[in-house]
Amino acid sequence: MTPQPPPSPTPVPPPRAAPPRVLTVAGSDSGGGAGIQADLKTMLTLGTHGMSVLTAVTAQNSRGVQGAWELPVAAVRAQYRSVVDDIGVQAVKTGMLASAELVETVAALLAATDAPVVVDPVGVSKHGDALLAASALDAVRHELLPTATVATPNLDEVTQLTGITVRSEDGMRRAADAVLGFGPRWALVKGGHLAGDAVDLLTDGAEEHWLRAPRLDNRHTHGTGCTLASAIAARLAHGDPVPVAVTAAKEYVTGAIAAGFALGAGIGPVDHAWCTRNVTQD
Repeated sequence: MTPQPPPSPTPVPPPRAAPPRVLTVAGSDSGGGAGIQADLKTMLTLGTHGMSVLTAVTAQNSRGVQGAWELPVAAVRAQYRSVVDDIGVQAVKTGMLASAELVETVAALLAATDAPVVVDPVGVSKHGDALLAASALDAVRHELLPTATVATPNLDEVTQLTGITVRSEDGMRRAADAVLGFGPRWALVKGGHLAGDAVDLLTDGAEEHWLRAPRLDNRHTHGTGCTLASAIAARLAHGDPVPVAVTAAKEYVTGAIAAGFALGAGIGPVDHAWCTRNVTQD
């Protein structure tokens, strides 16, 4: 019997360059719609490698937050150093930081990191549950916001941070100026709580960019703020200038809101993968 030649070896694909790396420093949403879970889904969809530093664990679902437990400072610091010192980052996004001690710790870490930072100053959940201690507001204002390339407060967070209540687009200018006074390079004041179109104002104090989208008739908007901030960070990691990154992120989150779906008995999440789905209907 003639011996058979050995099978040809399976070709080894050439090494693939790593995608841009983005780090989220935020809390866990056990329901998967917001927090770390929303951040990582967004980062993957937008072509980046997402990494995480967990700051808190929440028991959370479509109806609200049933409990929250922050992690020790040492655990947060160790996670951050583990990722940044070995893997490196091209952008960082912050979300739920819970306490003054955690805000101060994260701000110090960010100040020593050479990468753009998107600060989402999370104060309350979509359902109105507090996610930041009142005692932490000064640390957010004077330590965290100065590290931000872009700060992304919604109108409730603007009031928490500045005392300004915004009732119109003109008020958004005054609010953005007040936020910039704390030191971020750019402020994105999100006007989604106003009537009419969903309008946001991006400014660095010199340039103004008004970003408008139609208000969508969909109550399933859980995770909107986390998703927008993560999308901005992902685009910055790709090298976009801030106005380009924010405009692309606004388009992405508008599509995610349009595709938001019911989940559980309350407010469902936005669809982070809406732009990758190939769904046909008869």
